[in-house]
Amino acid sequence: MQLENSIQASPHLIILGIRGIPAAHGGFETFAEKLALYLNARGWKVTVYCQGPLNGEREVDTWHGIERIHIPTRLDGAIGTIEFDIKCTIDVLKRPGLLLTLGYNTGFLSSFLASCGRVNCINMDGLEWKRAKYGIAARGYLWLNERIAAWAGTKLVADHPSIGDHLGSRVDREKIAVIPYGSDAIESADATVLAAYGLNPYRFFTVIARAEPENSILEIVRGFSAKPRGFMLVVLGQYQATHAYQKAVLDAASDEVVFPGPVYETREVQALRFYSFAYLHGHQVGGTNPSLVEALGAGNAVIAHDNEFNRWVAGDAARYFLGEAGFSAQLEAVLADSALRERLTIAARRRWSTEFTWPHILKAYESVLVDMHPTADGFSTAVRLPSKGTKVEADTGLGTAADLPESRNK
Repeated sequence: MQLENSIQASPHLIILGIRGIPAAHGGFETFAEKLALYLNARGWKVTVYCQGPLNGEREVDTWHGIERIHIPTRLDGAIGTIEFDIKCTIDVLKRPGLLLTLGYNTGFLSSFLASCGRVNCINMDGLEWKRAKYGIAARGYLWLNERIAAWAGTKLVADHPSIGDHLGSRVDREKIAVIPYGSDAIESADATVLAAYGLNPYRFFTVIARAEPENSILEIVRGFSAKPRGFMLVVLGQYQATHAYQKAVLDAASDEVVFPGPVYETREVQALRFYSFAYLHGHQVGGTNPSLVEALGAGNAVIAHDNEFNRWVAGDAARYFLGEAGFSAQLEAVLADSALRERLTIAARRRWSTEFTWPHILKAYESVLVDMHPTADGFSTAVRLPSKGTKVEADTGLGTAADLPESRNK
């Protein structure tokens, strides 16, 4: 079926599960913004639920042709996120349309929507319940909600083949589409930005990750600081001496390691990526990590933690390590061999252009959504799914309340 001929007049997509657009928080918000604008230009009506207007009142407005519904919350943190999701779920019952839910943290609400006959595509994110940063209660909560969401979703999107395999142990593989995360290419950047950080082009390495043990920050900083390098290491993110793990990272750092804090301004982040000698990626758990995809789009040579997630994303654009000693060895190999770094850089661009361009990712999503598009009233129990054995994959280029998961970001 041709995509253009399969879309009914003015199909309506409603996006749930993020803080809102335009993107200001993380990977899911960036993806939602890209998809909303893409579909709107293709003739879809798109509605996005956004968290927390300052006046505390429900508001509706339009941003670049996208309808935004702003839902206030009274609570903060993880509980505030759950409050927001509950209010959105109640509100969306009054609005017909195909649903796209980003994340499964409130899978119990997806189950409720399924019981109401709503057609819901769920991006299942990564294996959040495996993350060491969560306590037993939060991990149990996430594990249970992953199972509920997998059962309740009309269609599941996995952003990595390994996530697809994992979900395939929960539900029929017909129900799963594998579509990774995308990014823009960074082909130039403003080098003058670097002066504020005391950096020179291609004389520093960059780490962009949350300050958590599962992201190997301590191993990277210790391995880098084991001896003078003649290069700087820039570790983005919040690091405070009052936090045990963050203090350990700070204490392990040599004079060649700098901690500029969180950096959100696009111009600055692009410069830090583009002019990095190499990008260091220590994530041990997850699917297709947006930061790693963005590094490939910037043409970064990569030194990454050795696991199935990173190996599929970066392929031959990375050297892989396990532990502090392993990282130090790969760092020295890249520093010592300019030809190796050049090969990694070329491979990064090639890998990105094959799998992770936005036009390809967004087209793959639209194909899935078209096959799911419900009846005119937005409710359907007879959803068109791909025939058995069909893959919809992007493989051609195109504790306590305080312990509950808070982040909506990839």
